[in-house]
Order: sequence, then C-alpha cells, then structure tokens
Amino acid sequence: MSTASLDDAAAPGYRPGRTLPLRVEAARQLRRRRTLVVAGVLAVLPFVLIAAFAIGGRSGGRDGRISLMDTATASGVNFAATALFVSAGFLLVVPVALFCGDTVASEASWSSLRYLLAAPVPRVRLLMSKLAVALGFSAAAMLLLPLVALAAGSAAYGWGPLRIPTGGTLPADVAVARLAAVVAYVFISQLVTAALAFWLSTVTDAPLGAVGGAMGLTILGNVLDAVTALGHWRDLLPAHWQYAWVDVLQPHAEWSGLVKGSAVSVAYALVLFALAFRHFRAKDVVS
Repeated sequence: MSTASLDDAAAPGYRPGRTLPLRVEAARQLRRRRTLVVAGVLAVLPFVLIAAFAIGGRSGGRDGRISLMDTATASGVNFAATALFVSAGFLLVVPVALFCGDTVASEASWSSLRYLLAAPVPRVRLLMSKLAVALGFSAAAMLLLPLVALAAGSAAYGWGPLRIPTGGTLPADVAVARLAAVVAYVFISQLVTAALAFWLSTVTDAPLGAVGGAMGLTILGNVLDAVTALGHWRDLLPAHWQYAWVDVLQPHAEWSGLVKGSAVSVAYALVLFALAFRHFRAKDVVS
C-alpha cells in the first residue's frame, strides 16, 4: 500500500507530527524522582565545596602543580570555574547518561512502549521527542551547576575578576561570557555520552544497562586517553579534549582545542544517533 493510501486510511484528524508533544514528554520526565534527585545533587554541590574550603582552607595544589583549585576562593567567578573543573570529568556525565539512556529503555521496562506506538506515535516521532527532551534536561543540568556556583560563590567570596592561577586576571563580565562558552562546550563534548546512552537505550530493555554501558565506555575513553603510548591516536578520543576549555580562561583565549574537541564529539554523536534511529525503526517491539 502506498504512503498516500495509508494517509487516506488514517483516522480523520490524525496528524503524526502532533503525537507525543514535547511539553507532554517534558512534564512526564520532570515529575520523575531521578530528575529531582539529579537537580538536588547539582544544586547542593557548590555549597558542599564552600563548606570544604571553609574547613580545609586554601589548597596548595597537588604535587606542586597549579590548577583552578588554587584560586577557587578568589571570587565568585573563580568558584564557578572551579565547580565546572571538578565536575566536568565525571559528575556531569551522570545526568547526561541518565536522561538519555533511561528515556526509551524505561518505557520498554514498564511495558508501555508498545502502547505508545499503538497510540499511534510514529517511531521516528517518538525518538525525536524523547531525544529532544533528554538533551534539554541534560543542558539544564549543566547550566544549573555553574549558575548556583556563581551565585553561591559570589555571596561567599564576593564579585570580582577571574584570577588566573598562572598569573593575570580577566574582568568579571568577560570571564562570565567565557564561562558561558565553556558550558556550551562541555555540553557539546558530552554529546558522545548522550548519543551512546540513547543508542543503548534503543537496543536494550534495561535502563540500568543503557546508563551503565554509556558511563562505562566513557570511563574507558578516559583510561585510554591516559595511555600516552597511543600518541596522536588519542586525538581521536573525545576524552582527550574534555578539558580543552581551560585554554579559554586565559588573557588571550585559545579556541583551537574547543574547535577540535567539538568536531570529534559531534562526529561520534551523529554516527551513534543514526545507529539508534536505524535500529529502532526495524526493532520488533514486544514490551
């Protein structure tokens, strides 16, 4: 039967593009306990760091190396940059893997996926809606942490310029604009984890399998990046570029690392997203 015939046979008023609206999916995900837990953890972390600095005093660096930790209490902007530095490698990976890996697999585990498709929601439409909401929640998680850190840090340490550990300062307004670019880059760099978790979510009916698999492979990438014997092959690993944003927080910003890291992450993500859509369109949904 042709597409036109199928459209003619559809119920009057049925429009595939209006099924599973984004606001409905977003409301469903927002009410889930794991969303509230993630938001709570990210909102509390800056206050935990402030308490740690108050108890332990200023850091003297590790093994004589200079890092953002050494100037964390210089200003609210410094504190926000430090919060990103300590969380970008692992903590911010968790909400991305959770939101993107749990989205389709959870429906299968609840035996509600087949009912959504029978509603009928077209498969591509279902994936697009769930992916858009998952990425939106991931972006919100990455914004929440630095915003709370900036507000809490400014209240605790005052509003002032960004003091660079290696010397020099950046005006507060310039530093905040640079931090906004950093947050955008961190989100782009996590697209690989998002795409991997989303693909696994279409492959398995176990949400923990999709989330854990994405986090495990992300950690594996970090381990491989630490193997210096790989040489230039490490440039092909997204993990190799995860801290390239530190070069932006300099008097003369260096953007080449961000461009290369973004290109690597987007390339991997596009392939993995394509695999997810390809697999799900042919998948035999029985749950």
